[in-house]
Amino acid sequence: MDKKYTIKDIAELAGVSKGTVDRVLHQRGKVSSKSLEQVQKVLKEIDYQPNPIARNLKNNKVYKICILMPDPEQDAYWYPAVQGIRNATNEFKPFGLSVSKFYYDPYNRDSFIEKSQKALKSPLDALLIVPLFQKEAQDIYKQCQEKKVLVASFNNTIDTFNPGNFIGQDLYQSGRVAASLIEKLVDEKAIIGILHLDEEANMKLREKGFKSYFEKKTNPPKISTFSLRTSDREAFKKEAVALVESNSKISAIFVTNSKAYHFIQAIDHLCKDITIVGYDLLDENINFLKTGCIDFLIHQKPKRQAYLGVGYLAEHFLFGKPIPSENLLPIDIITSENVAYYLD
Repeated sequence: MDKKYTIKDIAELAGVSKGTVDRVLHQRGKVSSKSLEQVQKVLKEIDYQPNPIARNLKNNKVYKICILMPDPEQDAYWYPAVQGIRNATNEFKPFGLSVSKFYYDPYNRDSFIEKSQKALKSPLDALLIVPLFQKEAQDIYKQCQEKKVLVASFNNTIDTFNPGNFIGQDLYQSGRVAASLIEKLVDEKAIIGILHLDEEANMKLREKGFKSYFEKKTNPPKISTFSLRTSDREAFKKEAVALVESNSKISAIFVTNSKAYHFIQAIDHLCKDITIVGYDLLDENINFLKTGCIDFLIHQKPKRQAYLGVGYLAEHFLFGKPIPSENLLPIDIITSENVAYYLD
């Protein structure tokens, strides 16, 4: 039968003192080579597995994770991520985990820099980051290396660096999936638009994936790329309507982020004649999916991304588990028929 061995049990089996066993288990203090060999032999025979949680509680150690991410008040896409962070925090908090969130303006580079410096000045063991601003994110990564702070990212990667943990989708492949969906809905002579709303680096990867899908086709469609800003609502509406009216032969549009609803609201009734593929289960997108203005949505699972980001770091500190270098989540295709199964 399985037996729970105490330090006293191990000491008796090895013929050494409890203090010697304690020093071996916690790798502190001096132990003779003979005693070390005797204790290690017993540990191997009983298949001893350390309990990192108990050890952490005994040491009263609290591991601190700072999260640097866009403000959900300014982009509703991030609300589920906040919920995922909350769930993971509640799960691991009793074992010695502290989580602090630093929200930055996703449209303001200076805000990103300011909040990142506040995070780095606070006591922390790890930084979980959504790196919308690439150059600045690389600088943050270097600062974390100097401070010996672990770095992980979700939703977006840090270009040219391997921060040790990325959770999200294969952005390039999701672009190919979008192209495959549109190909099935339009004829081979169709003209297709790629629309970046409030352009970020990750959108370019989706665009590359989308275009690569058609590269080896015998008669590839004509693809045009557009970029609009949504910050000025009236100006955006005029530009969106002008885009559609001046490109009347476009029969499908791939919106490369969660803001397809902004475009549809701007062009109003004109959306009925255009096949649209976008991203994410925002309420507005779901409503347009159900009415047929959006044909497909690609679900990025921001709640799951954030939960795993915190969870991997917590398990690393508490259980000594290695942090996976990459965790690519499935690319789920949402339609009006299956959307209900993806809602909390």
